[in-house]
Amino acid sequence: MTDIAVIGAGISGLVCAQRLRQAGYSVVVVEKSRGVGGRVATRRLQGTCADHGACYLQPKGELFSKFVDLWQNLQVIKVWTDIVYEFSASGGIAEPANRSPRYIAPEGMSSIAKFFTPGLEILFNQRVITINPTKENTWCLILESNEHLTAKALVVAIPAPQAGDLLTPLGANLLGAEFLKNLHSVEFNPCISVMAGFSANSQPLPYWQALTFNDHTDLAWIGFDSSKRPQSQQPHFVLQSSAGLAEQHLETPDLQPVGNYMLQKAAEDLALPWLENPEWMQIHRWRYAFPRTPLDIACLSANTSLPLVCCGDWCGGNLVAGAMVSGLAAADEIDNQLRHIIPQNLDFLDLLKGFLTNSFTTN
Repeated sequence: MTDIAVIGAGISGLVCAQRLRQAGYSVVVVEKSRGVGGRVATRRLQGTCADHGACYLQPKGELFSKFVDLWQNLQVIKVWTDIVYEFSASGGIAEPANRSPRYIAPEGMSSIAKFFTPGLEILFNQRVITINPTKENTWCLILESNEHLTAKALVVAIPAPQAGDLLTPLGANLLGAEFLKNLHSVEFNPCISVMAGFSANSQPLPYWQALTFNDHTDLAWIGFDSSKRPQSQQPHFVLQSSAGLAEQHLETPDLQPVGNYMLQKAAEDLALPWLENPEWMQIHRWRYAFPRTPLDIACLSANTSLPLVCCGDWCGGNLVAGAMVSGLAAADEIDNQLRHIIPQNLDFLDLLKGFLTNSFTTN
């Protein structure tokens, strides 16, 4: 039994859980994978790491900018580059009109998610398969392991299509027709991420660190990921597909040929022929990479006497920054429906500074 169960340990779920925990609620986070971060993801491989989800941070909004400053002061993140080059078929590689700093975590972007974990109870490798209301006016979550978790309130912090699959069986009579309509209106673009490492003798190395493909049929972005790492032994890259290519291969069981094809296209377009011949390669399919039709609200609350709120970057958009804002909004909404113990003037960043600064400087 806990006050609040949070499904999903991505940025929005962690921010929500940490705000509620700081306010005095008991909170349990349930995460289907073995780590935190969701799409703020880092893969450990071949003696290094690669950011195959969110590849950098670009400060947006006052709150997120303050967090970026704090993370930088704690040396969790640093400036990677202030320019993301652009490729077009007609003009080749060109500088963009505007520059702005992009921040990365040298130890991997998942380090940012770990910033929010101290003090949280997180159940890893646990998938929620069913949610039911109980006669005691609580939520009962049944996990894949057949364990049960009971909570007075529920936060669902996963992509909207996954939330829809989980919540739709509860029905419109319980959750409200408008809630389900809004939930099902959110659509995502998929993406295929290719992580590839190359010989230390590969030449020429690119002069750019990040590059966007404009209006490309198959490719969307490439990052010289090893340039983020202080002691990288060989060059490695993260290459992301267009939504169109990913849509074509949503059900393709073996993505290895797709990864090879993407590297061949990048090698041809960027005049780096050695990109066709990686020493190692791993591929990850993101079914819900970028919200295509986000809602224009900070969080989505069900019309039920039992508090149930959904949050994520699909509420408002803006990726990591939007996920943080949505997580905080969900925490406030849950508190409004429970005990009203979060003061209106409570500054979440100030609350975290002392506790989390100490955690990161001593670990």
